[in-house]
Amino acid sequence: MRYIKLRDLEVSRIGLGAMGMSHGYTGSGTDDAESIRTVHRAIELGVTLIDTAEIYGPYTNEELLARALKGCRDKVVLATKFGLVSHGGDGPWNLDSSPANIRTAVEGSLKRLGTDHIDLYYQHRVDPNTPIEETAGAVKELIEEGKVRAFGLSEAGPDTIRRAHAVQPVTAVQSEYSLFTRGIEERILPILRELNIGLVPFSPLGRGFLTGTVRSTDHFDENDFRRGNPRFTGENFRHNLALAEEVEALAAEAGATPAQVALAWLLAQGDDIAPVPGTKRVSRVEENTGADTVSLTGEQLARLSSLPPAAGATHTEAQARMLER
Repeated sequence: MRYIKLRDLEVSRIGLGAMGMSHGYTGSGTDDAESIRTVHRAIELGVTLIDTAEIYGPYTNEELLARALKGCRDKVVLATKFGLVSHGGDGPWNLDSSPANIRTAVEGSLKRLGTDHIDLYYQHRVDPNTPIEETAGAVKELIEEGKVRAFGLSEAGPDTIRRAHAVQPVTAVQSEYSLFTRGIEERILPILRELNIGLVPFSPLGRGFLTGTVRSTDHFDENDFRRGNPRFTGENFRHNLALAEEVEALAAEAGATPAQVALAWLLAQGDDIAPVPGTKRVSRVEENTGADTVSLTGEQLARLSSLPPAAGATHTEAQARMLER
């Protein structure tokens, strides 16, 4: 496994997103033992960047990681997120990045994760009711106290990134980025590179589409958020399945899996990018980390880059209202 720097934070080139172990996808929360084995196998393969959030569950994903990382916490760069739980107000799925709420959130995450510090602490979504300077200032205090090592933002827009960075240097911005979702290339990536901020793409496999394993939505259970996602419905689904089949064809030519090709394309976009593909299975983490050794030709990269856009919005209307674009 190769390693890169997100600003001053060294991480594995490919990380591990832990959300699906507890939340959001078909089968989430049904096999903690396999999820823990997946974390252990990821570490064996050289993965250091592990990503979670207090809202995943809520709370149960952080608790799961505490069990998985017992005895090996010092081997990983542990990232979690605040701001989608209003602890003194309306509870989960309500934006709150006020300094008081951050104080409550960090203490809860530290306790659930069984650690005395968080390596990378992200604002999960921008809170329009709290000036970003106040949020960044609160995280700066936590860094000075040793409870947090580095500050991150998730799905923040250009102005927010600049304003936050002026108060406390931002180490990484997490945003959706994949062959299927490339909107950040023009508006966000140039700013990150200007300010020496790393990029951590989530959903780098198109929420499963780019693995080549999604042929229908019939097997999605009622708790799978993809059931209502515009990209997985009607004509959008059929269009996107055709795109995934093109990636699958190129993968066969390259001697790799579709997921490995999709991740290799992302890695080729810069040495300041560390995707966090999510999985709850050992076999998948082995496959995903194998992308680090996949070398695509210039012609193959160009073919992938020229694929038509995916059809459908990346989020429902309610979810989209929490994004900065």
